[in-house]
Amino acid sequence: MVIGSHLLGSIVGGKMAHSNSGEDFLKNFKIPKYVLVPKSESENVPNVPDVPQCPVLVFINSRSGGQLGGDLLVTYRSLLNETQVFDLGEETPDKVLSRIYANLEKLKQNGDEFATKIQEKLRIIVAGGDGTAGWLLGVVSDLKLSHSPPIATVPLGTGNNLPFAFGWGKKNPGTDPQSVKSFMNEVKKAKEMKIDSWHLLMRMKTPKDGPLDPIAPLELPHSLHAFGRVSDTNEMSVEGCHTFRGGFWNYFSMGMDAQVSYAFHTERKLHPEKFKNQFSNQSTYAKITRSQGWFSSSLSQSSSRNINQFAKLMIMKNHGGHWEELQIPSSIKSIVCLNLPSFSGGFNPWGMPSRRRHNGEFTPPYVDDGLIEVVGFRDAWHGLVLLAPKGHGTRLTQAHRIRFLFHKGAIDHTYMRIDGEPWKQPLPVDDETVMVEISHLRQVNILATHGCRSKSINNPVSPSSHGADEEDSDEEAHESAEYRKFGAADTFKLPEEIDISQLS
Repeated sequence: MVIGSHLLGSIVGGKMAHSNSGEDFLKNFKIPKYVLVPKSESENVPNVPDVPQCPVLVFINSRSGGQLGGDLLVTYRSLLNETQVFDLGEETPDKVLSRIYANLEKLKQNGDEFATKIQEKLRIIVAGGDGTAGWLLGVVSDLKLSHSPPIATVPLGTGNNLPFAFGWGKKNPGTDPQSVKSFMNEVKKAKEMKIDSWHLLMRMKTPKDGPLDPIAPLELPHSLHAFGRVSDTNEMSVEGCHTFRGGFWNYFSMGMDAQVSYAFHTERKLHPEKFKNQFSNQSTYAKITRSQGWFSSSLSQSSSRNINQFAKLMIMKNHGGHWEELQIPSSIKSIVCLNLPSFSGGFNPWGMPSRRRHNGEFTPPYVDDGLIEVVGFRDAWHGLVLLAPKGHGTRLTQAHRIRFLFHKGAIDHTYMRIDGEPWKQPLPVDDETVMVEISHLRQVNILATHGCRSKSINNPVSPSSHGADEEDSDEEAHESAEYRKFGAADTFKLPEEIDISQLS
């Protein structure tokens, strides 16, 4: 069969047009090597009008999501310049960003308008779990830039609470070129939001006997940007005490939920071959939840694990306020200090109290209001209220600063976690006190899609159109249905042997 020359030309031209169109799309994101690599070989400096609309730096935890992280790294490097795509297993983000911003400043001082515009438009993509995303946020926060680059998060972990809170979903969007391009297009369209960060200070008495460190170094949440022991010369240091400091973006929790998380992470370290994808990870998490007694604590555990048996809670409601004690209900076994409306696989344990309520108690949760929400749970059965429309945990308080004081009790340790990273925390054995204090630190910019669940106090209905005018409004019913579509949150997943029809 003979094809007419005009038709053949049209087909070839169509392919070329498609190819050019794809290359034109990627130009929106590519950054020339000389902007990122100091003393790189000289290039022709592009004209200022040629500045990409959405220049990006991409950080990928190649060990996250089984093989997904590695596959994603290959795809991004094939689509963009390799100098703007970084494997966090090879180089830490603080070193990368410090080097890049130093080079940008040098180029700006030399009058390079193109580099100046790149810095103004720069956005960051980070792919990994919540710990990885929090690490990047912390590094950017520590740079204290006049305008920090906003960050988009690719969900590659087990919980993915941080990306879910800002509309990026809970499941990995795919590692093939088309899926990656689609994600990049969403990054280009995304809106900036500010998000609070929280400083955590932990102090405990230096032990008289035993190891120097009360917590083994590998037990600490290593992925957080600043968590480590304070030196003796630091102003935060207290003689005779170990002082640790760190930060978080989503939540700090302690008690039974953190115990489940700790057991999961321990199992993953011992048998990494069993944790190859999100589905198997979540199934394993559910099994561990049941085995740890989160659903069926024994009578011997029931009172000793109640938090008020070994801790006192002090709060400061406003900046410059005074400390006051808050009574912890006697049945509470887990406390969550929550910054974002996404915990344990995507639930909002705080719910949505009315903005019109003037009798003082609670407001809706905002990610930039300088307040953190504190919620309690009796057990996983209590947590199942989150599956219901308008469901929420026991609201304890909203505060600008929080201080937990741990004293000698019936148990010698508890469990804590920050943004998904758990550790086993020793409790006092004598008269000493272990203190954990949480305070507002600063803010950084994050990218949010149109499906963002988080709300700003400056614009409560943006970027999504969710309303919050009524106490635990009907919008919660819609959100709960969406949660159920993804399945129950891992920490509160219903045991398979339980008939849900029997629940009251």
